[in-house]
Amino acid sequence: MDLRQFLMCLSLCTAFALSKPTEKKDRVHHEPQLSDKVHNDDQSFDYDHDAFLGAEEAKTFDQLTPEESKERLGMIVDKIDADKDGFVTEGELKSWIKHAQKKYIYDNVENQWQEFDMNQDGLISWDEYRNVTYGTYLDDPDPDDGFNYKQMMVRDERRFKMADKNGDLIATKEEFTAFLHPEEYDYMKDIVVQETMEDIDKNADGFIDLEEYIGDMYSHDGNVDEPEWVKTEREQFVEFRDKNRDGKMDKEETKDWILPSDYDHAEAEARHLVYESDQNKDGKLTKEEIVDKYDLFVGSQATDFGEALVRHDEF
Repeated sequence: MDLRQFLMCLSLCTAFALSKPTEKKDRVHHEPQLSDKVHNDDQSFDYDHDAFLGAEEAKTFDQLTPEESKERLGMIVDKIDADKDGFVTEGELKSWIKHAQKKYIYDNVENQWQEFDMNQDGLISWDEYRNVTYGTYLDDPDPDDGFNYKQMMVRDERRFKMADKNGDLIATKEEFTAFLHPEEYDYMKDIVVQETMEDIDKNADGFIDLEEYIGDMYSHDGNVDEPEWVKTEREQFVEFRDKNRDGKMDKEETKDWILPSDYDHAEAEARHLVYESDQNKDGKLTKEEIVDKYDLFVGSQATDFGEALVRHDEF
């Protein structure tokens, strides 16, 4: 792993690839679609399989018999039933679906975990993270790469403390995931907004004005004429971003911009699965009701199930 690249990705919250002056950078965090397949149960349940298991896991269901699929689906149900009351609620299904869709995030954390957990105690302290990430760089007061590592470390420490719910400066795997991917956690959204505003607010007045907003997305680089998309963004700022028409975006307006209230695909799919499977219409599902509709959830396909259960246990 290139440490400098990692630092820049983490400290700036959202990593942007180097782009041409006419290319647009996007800071907006959208909830991804659950599947690239069409959601039409009259034709197939492929969308539901992708949503319930994640697309990669769903692909590995191909070689199981219906009996094997039912058996393993029953094991999944035990994992989804978080409070162990014998029922799966819409909320529990929603949580499972969101987890299944974010496998790439958990894989990213897993790949970095051993590097930072120096004493192998299953936790990562701030000291461990700081020493691994910044130790050799802090000795050089004037690095030749142009990065201010001390400033970046202060920013990381602030984010680490926000992710660390109990304030002991020691992160569990879930807290470390929130640290690396704050946009995925509701309680971390304020830090995402704060870091974004610090990146864009060049005059440090606590607001983002129109020129700062455009300047973050586009560099004229000697070009006189702006591309059409830049002109559109100027109109978007005036008409929609700056809600109170004071010529600048405050914290709440910035939050509305970068963290929009998207349609909740996981919630909609959980509601759909309950509706289709709830035989006695009590608003929750038993294991039997889910397994009876196995073709809706997993079909005659199968997953590398032991791996899925281990991953869910870890997070």
